[in-house]
Amino acid sequence: MSALVTYLPLLLMVACAAVIDARTRRIPNWLCLMVLLAGVGEAVQGDLPLTWGASLAGFGVGFVLLFPAFALGAMGGGDVKLLAAIGAWTGPVGVIVVLVIASLVGMGIAIAQAARSGKFAALFKNSASLVVNLVHVRHMGVDHIQQQTSQFQSIDKPLPYAVPMLAGLVGWVIGVCVKTYV
Repeated sequence: MSALVTYLPLLLMVACAAVIDARTRRIPNWLCLMVLLAGVGEAVQGDLPLTWGASLAGFGVGFVLLFPAFALGAMGGGDVKLLAAIGAWTGPVGVIVVLVIASLVGMGIAIAQAARSGKFAALFKNSASLVVNLVHVRHMGVDHIQQQTSQFQSIDKPLPYAVPMLAGLVGWVIGVCVKTYV
């Protein structure tokens, strides 16, 4: 129970970000900053099971993991900042786990949206094209990939990625709670 209490403020802040992102397709900078400062503050006070250095490392890893997707235009800046701020609470390994779960949930949502709107074939074609472009990025350049991906229309609206991030965070917190009490 104490692990759940420890991460309850993070869960509430990320839930708030998920609701805002689902409604507006934006994550406010002030909210990302609150998550970051609270995470580092909790680590400095010793309320988290990680040091302030591990908290900052989690922030850095979270940022580095999503920044390439942002640079290619596949993800918004708020998504990058939110994952980095989550890393301040979870540390480097935790933020990777959150992202893996979030990616699987996000993939499921994108597949469901594409299938519901009759664009599943386009999603498959666009995904395959993206993989081929990424494999050949040294020859084609980042600008070519950005130009190609801007034309992809597999789903009607951009995915509010804070929603899968919340699911990933919930999964990680459940794992922490189970590990603590087993």
